[in-house]
Amino acid sequence: MRLRDALGREHLFSEPPRRMVSLVPSITETLFALEVDDRIVGVTDFCVHPAEAVQAKTRVGGTKNPSLERIAELRPDLVLANKEENRRRDVERLEAAGVGVFVLYARTVREAVDEIRALGALTRTEARAQVIIEEVEQAWAIAKAQTPEPRPRVVALIWKRPYMAVGGDTFAHDMLVQSGGTNPFAHELRRYPRVDTARLAAAQPDVILLPTEPYAFGEEDRLELLDLECPAARDGRIHVVEGELLSWYGPRMARALRVLSDLIIG
Repeated sequence: MRLRDALGREHLFSEPPRRMVSLVPSITETLFALEVDDRIVGVTDFCVHPAEAVQAKTRVGGTKNPSLERIAELRPDLVLANKEENRRRDVERLEAAGVGVFVLYARTVREAVDEIRALGALTRTEARAQVIIEEVEQAWAIAKAQTPEPRPRVVALIWKRPYMAVGGDTFAHDMLVQSGGTNPFAHELRRYPRVDTARLAAAQPDVILLPTEPYAFGEEDRLELLDLECPAARDGRIHVVEGELLSWYGPRMARALRVLSDLIIG
């Protein structure tokens, strides 16, 4: 079987990998959803779903600072990584040590669906992957059918001091769009532009989303932003949401599309 990864490299697999290390939390969750638990030998410190099952796996460090020595000790026949979440030099060092690395990089819901399909093919769990894909596509179709015109203007913040927002060319941006919104910061040069409260108010968002990761926004932050002069503040449509709903691809996308669509479309 031949599969091309996000770096454009073709990988040849004569059989499914039997010992995998995942360096990406959402990939880890996807592998568990594909029911290949026994083939997962290592995960990162940030791999927290599914909560109980992941506790039994060896931890190899963070996404940005994994222990390459610990990974090597696990004797994986494949490491799964992400172009944005993991460092290029770690991928290169693993490959120099003879460890195969398959790199993924979904920036849209469509690409994320394709990656679920690729992981299903890679692990020979195509039927299970198709079930997950159909759940996502059903939720996606419902969100599309309910999307109004004009679309609500939606800002999703990812950081505070300074405020940073989701810009274009990101998976989170496409989640906003596919859930029925339009992103006023989509055309910024930076993928995650800095925005002060004046720019935030000037964008006149109808909805503001405050995800709990990577910055842990909470109720205090929501109340603070209610002072903004914009429709989202006036209508009380500023919401603290699970960070995974915006940034994790994989089996939770179906629920994410449903929840985000309800918040955005109303």
